[in-house]
Amino acid sequence: MFASRRFYALLLALALVASACGGSDDDAGGTDDVDAETTETTAEATDGEEAEGEGDGEAASSGDFEAASVAAANCDYGGKIQSIEATAQYEVTFSMCSPVPAFRQIAAFTPFGIQPAEHIEASGGAPLDEPIGTGPFMLDEWSRGDQIVFARNDSYWGDAAPFETLVIRWATEGAARLLELQSGTVDQITNLSPDDFETVQGDSNLTFLPVANPNTLYLAMTAQLDANGESPGGDTVFADPLVRQAVAVGIDRQRIVDNFFPEGSEVASHFTPCSIPNGCEGDAWPDFNAEDGKALLAEAGFPDGFETTIYYRDVFRGYLPEPSVVAVEFQTQLKENLNIDAEVVVMESGEFIDESSNGRLDGFYLLGWGADYPHVTNFLDFHFSKSNPQFGDPHPEIYELLEEGSQIADDADAQPVYANANNAISGLVPMVPIAHGASASATLASVENAHFRPFGAPLFHRTDPGKDTFVYMQNAEPISLYCADETDGESLAACQQVVEPLLGYAIDSGAIEPRLATECNGNEDATVWTCTLREGVTFHDGSSFDANDVVVSWAAGIDAANPLHVGNTGAFEYYSYLWDALINSEE
Repeated sequence: MFASRRFYALLLALALVASACGGSDDDAGGTDDVDAETTETTAEATDGEEAEGEGDGEAASSGDFEAASVAAANCDYGGKIQSIEATAQYEVTFSMCSPVPAFRQIAAFTPFGIQPAEHIEASGGAPLDEPIGTGPFMLDEWSRGDQIVFARNDSYWGDAAPFETLVIRWATEGAARLLELQSGTVDQITNLSPDDFETVQGDSNLTFLPVANPNTLYLAMTAQLDANGESPGGDTVFADPLVRQAVAVGIDRQRIVDNFFPEGSEVASHFTPCSIPNGCEGDAWPDFNAEDGKALLAEAGFPDGFETTIYYRDVFRGYLPEPSVVAVEFQTQLKENLNIDAEVVVMESGEFIDESSNGRLDGFYLLGWGADYPHVTNFLDFHFSKSNPQFGDPHPEIYELLEEGSQIADDADAQPVYANANNAISGLVPMVPIAHGASASATLASVENAHFRPFGAPLFHRTDPGKDTFVYMQNAEPISLYCADETDGESLAACQQVVEPLLGYAIDSGAIEPRLATECNGNEDATVWTCTLREGVTFHDGSSFDANDVVVSWAAGIDAANPLHVGNTGAFEYYSYLWDALINSEE
């Protein structure tokens, strides 16, 4: 049984105020400097009458509502968020340190989903295998290594699913997924292998679903040296920009796209696909020229090349079909074009994400990105922000421009800023963009309203398999089901069925739709965003949803000194990168 919501609001307030005053030894990211970047979480009684209607923005509170808040002492910590406050029982106000025109697009992203304040507290800030949300499905059972079973939420605030049970399974090989679909043991699969496009298109029992998700495959290098000139993560050779520039021109990207990607894929002229506004401003990346690459390596002191490693995870993606084969192609080209000897090493998915995103891999690695929301900040700010260590020490020549661009609401006004940012990226070469891959999903022809959204996994409750159970097969097993602290698509796809953010993305576009908020409106300069919450919503455990659940869910992610800032890795990467920094981070 859960304790009363008022009790937990007070308990959380006391715990978080304590963390702001120093924190215990096991607090994640706690600080003893009260005058620096501190936060306070308060619980105050809010007087007022009940709001007369949903979404009117009036204070919808009773005399015993304990309003929670989290705030930085000031904006010197470098992030975008100044405070998050429950300004009424069904209203949350986000105050920003600088304009955030893309607030709606970011807030609609799965990692910013809402769970009960009591549940996050009861789990110690790590509800990894036991998410409780408001979504159309509830977690029933996770059989590790086999499948995850979800039951329909019959108390869902929206339209309930037309079937009772959702099952998510996984298989790394595209051929294995297609075989399951053809045999009818699954209803939908993700990431068709390029060789299977025509097979599905020619089978009347199947439906071919092109996926319009913008994406990028890149070949990354970690260029980072410590105070002694040694590399804690990447090969020291990559600290020399001449080496990185040599790799940029020494890879025949067109050959990779022609031989390993399906029709409709294209060589990446910029890191961000051109379908995203301002994604392709500035100069295109240089064309392949092996001789120029060898000359640059010689100038850097490596006329005979060097030895290194190529890391990858064996997880099929729209941006990386058949990863093992493509990894060997990079190995071959590096040897043939630049005389670089690279050993190919496959890693477990969770370890690979952790090591690569924290800049600890000593060589090349293959990684990519599928768009989470329709804005250039999703591609550039995540990868090249000042708080992202994955390519080594971040470049102010890049992130200062990105910070400027992210505050400009009009795409045309932001165009010259992003042109300069893209030119800085191609000049400094933190990585080499390779391809924007075409991809597809497939379902049984009997499935009605089958779809695959451009941004996010399918909304399965809007799909009708014509039977009681719908089985979806993806590329890999989720790492956890606490997606505030996960970045892999398999985890996010599963989380989306259970935990909902304030807003969401439409099935057929990047249009923003209401979810737990009926609306989120910004002031004139986009520095204050007020979200009116949906009333009468209950979580899967039967508890009622209100503004405190929003504040506590966000505080657990954004505040590094919060006792609930635990998660899986503790990195909370989307909170850190998309909002520029974590409050109370020790870094």
